[in-house]
Amino acid sequence: MAGLVSGEQARRWRLVLGRYADGNLPRDSSDAGLDETLGYLYDREYTRRGHRHARGGGGTLDPSAIKALNWLGKARTLFSASTLERLQADAVTRYGLDDLLADPGTVDALGPNQQLATALMRMKGRLSPAAADGLRTLIAKVVADIVARLKPRFTTALTGMRDRSRRSPHASSANFDAKRTIAANLANVDPATGRMLVEQVRFAARRRRTNLQWDVIVLVDQSGSMADSLLHAAVSASILAGLPGVSVRLILFDTSLVDLTHLAHDPVEVLLTAQLGGGTNIAQAMKHAESLVSQPTRTVVALISDFEEGGSVTALIASVRRLAASGVTLLGLAALSDEGEPWYDATTAARLVAAGMPVAAMTPDRFAEWLAEVMA
Repeated sequence: MAGLVSGEQARRWRLVLGRYADGNLPRDSSDAGLDETLGYLYDREYTRRGHRHARGGGGTLDPSAIKALNWLGKARTLFSASTLERLQADAVTRYGLDDLLADPGTVDALGPNQQLATALMRMKGRLSPAAADGLRTLIAKVVADIVARLKPRFTTALTGMRDRSRRSPHASSANFDAKRTIAANLANVDPATGRMLVEQVRFAARRRRTNLQWDVIVLVDQSGSMADSLLHAAVSASILAGLPGVSVRLILFDTSLVDLTHLAHDPVEVLLTAQLGGGTNIAQAMKHAESLVSQPTRTVVALISDFEEGGSVTALIASVRRLAASGVTLLGLAALSDEGEPWYDATTAARLVAAGMPVAAMTPDRFAEWLAEVMA
């Protein structure tokens, strides 16, 4: 095989195949660290399939041979951040290396890894008690990181309103003043193309709201595909719960309902309580939301779901129509994550839109701006 590929290709294949390819693809001495670090994790795939461990070039597959912290330390120096995240997720979710989470030193070394946290949320019931403690620590790190990034956006968007009589030096999409920006750049229009060259961008200042009294009911789908959205929904709900004049109800659902309003201020506990997977009954969740509404024109119902209804779609649409007719503001989110990339039932989503619930996929900071727009 080595004679059929270039030197770099042979090197890459050797790293992919591991020490089992030693006979045909000897390891480059400069790749020893990479090979041993990858082998520590992915040689488990060979033994899982009944292969004997090859002699030489590394230790045994016993996790105690290379302490998890040492393995992680090596990996952090050898691989890019994106590759490291994949390695960490595979280590626990695919190869059962609970020792990564059971070792306090390892957990301390882990950064706020969202990919690993959401992967572990799907399987937390299968973790050992010690690993479960590590998961709590990891989720707390992820939550703290997201809160630090999102809280200023929610606070600015929802406790202040744009004041176009004053300009702001703070550049943000929430403060963007389209009318003043166009007016300031009218002299820069190309007569031939009609295009405007924007040289001066205007942002409106904000003044504190004086009438912000809203009820926000957040319904979160617990199906397995919604892990990222659940993570950001829990954080968003906790930030909203801390804002003046905003009352938050947090409901998680699958084929049953779990009211976690009493934990809305604590997203870590919400995420550890959530049970990802199972069926989906959105109609039941929306029906429950109807029972919680006391001031329709001052209530927002935010449904975060992939809209793959396992219950009655007819009942779901009827519930949405009743809420919309009563004056409740309805928001449907097919995804609430940093990527904002949805996987959802487009047919059901389209019927929800026709019934009075706008549907979008967005990042959490855009969700803050959307709430500010409908609660203005």
